[in-house]
Amino acid sequence: MTALPDNDQYENARQSRDPRFDGRFFVAVLTTGIYCRPVCPVRIPKRENVQLYRSAAGAAEAGFRPCLRCRPESSPGTPAWIGAPYKVSKALHLIARGNLDGSSVEALAGQLSIGSRQLRRLFQQHVGASPVAVAQTQRLHFAKKLLDETNLPLAQVCFAAGFGSLRRFNAVFQSTYARTPKQLRKGRQGSKQLQGESIQVRLAYRPPLDWPSMLAYLDYRKIPGVEYIDLQRNAYARTIAIGESVGDICVVFSEKEHAAILHINFPDTRYLYHIVEKVRLLFDLKADSEEIERFLSCDPLLKKIIEKNPGTRVTGCWDGLEVTVRAILGQQVTVKAATTLAGRVAERHGESYSCSSAQLNRIFPSAKTLGHADLDGLGIVGQRIAAIKAMAVKVEHKEIDFTGAEETDEFVARVCEIKGIGDWTAHYIALRVLSDPDAFPYSDLILRRAAASNQETLSPKALLSRAEIWRPWRAYAVILLWKHYQQTMRKTK
Repeated sequence: MTALPDNDQYENARQSRDPRFDGRFFVAVLTTGIYCRPVCPVRIPKRENVQLYRSAAGAAEAGFRPCLRCRPESSPGTPAWIGAPYKVSKALHLIARGNLDGSSVEALAGQLSIGSRQLRRLFQQHVGASPVAVAQTQRLHFAKKLLDETNLPLAQVCFAAGFGSLRRFNAVFQSTYARTPKQLRKGRQGSKQLQGESIQVRLAYRPPLDWPSMLAYLDYRKIPGVEYIDLQRNAYARTIAIGESVGDICVVFSEKEHAAILHINFPDTRYLYHIVEKVRLLFDLKADSEEIERFLSCDPLLKKIIEKNPGTRVTGCWDGLEVTVRAILGQQVTVKAATTLAGRVAERHGESYSCSSAQLNRIFPSAKTLGHADLDGLGIVGQRIAAIKAMAVKVEHKEIDFTGAEETDEFVARVCEIKGIGDWTAHYIALRVLSDPDAFPYSDLILRRAAASNQETLSPKALLSRAEIWRPWRAYAVILLWKHYQQTMRKTK
């Protein structure tokens, strides 16, 4: 298996237990056969007794077992796509979304338009593990996390983590930890929830993370009844629907712990991994801000902005259709007006919902519902109504896919085929929905102004040329420039 080179940067991070490197590499101890996070609290092994790996999957595939003290499953996630080719980063994104659950490496490679043999070779070179090993480690780590942090019955943990049977579930744990899931739970150190409470999962992030800006961004655009942001509690809450089941989630940020505490109220535990992964994407929790900002700081303009705004992430979304409807409604009107219109759509056509939060009372309507919905009388112009319904029909029939499997340019072109949706709207949707770190709405007027000098406005073509040095992190440059423009406008008022 491919291991990381033994260099001073990683050694210094290991010796100092630097939290910024948590999840960026894993430490395999040759004398014990265990692999740890670089922040592991145990006595630091000698340099000659360790081997470093890019990912937990790489260490696992090399025969090392996970540490029970530092719990590698609780790391912020391995940003193994940093420095890796686009195909590898896209494949890792799809695996994280569950594309290898019940499917094959051949099918995954087909989505990427390459051969399975080439995909395996690229994974060994850049991740240090095979695609299957990555998926298996992902499944094992999530199961271990649920064992430690929840009181879910073992059968529910088994199927929530994607294991096909209890027998397989027990066998994998026995092989990896030399203990059964039941034995591991007895000795757990994690939090123990009371019966009847929401399922609570701790999602670590790698500092810095400017979550206050993300919450403020979402608060300004929240759909009444569907979303609620409590800036005093540093919390984001919303209703969710998966399949025929509905529920709600609440994410509370803790700067001291470098974690987002996710509270889940959902009746079908088979979707827990799906929910957790979507929340990670919503707040871009796996990103490595230090690495991205180091790269973008080569641009003098962005360097100044980064110094004032460390930890900038790209705010994603829970539901692609919801963001798309919100973006269509926002064309040629204010953000506040678009929010009001989206609330009216949810109020009329969304399913009624009741929970402990009075602010959450609606499930955003599905594609099937919106495709046949009567949107007249809500203050929405006819062209917008037609675009919303056309988009909903395409989503219902899977002609438009929000999973990120499609190339961003192809996705944008497909969205622009719908009458009433322009290039800017399509690119904005891609930025929020696809989790593509290089998404770039180059026709955006604010970007064209923020990236220029002497109060000029760049042309879209000039902005594209200017942004070439920001690849492959143009999406982060977009958020930085938007922040910079807003801060500049506040100063001039």
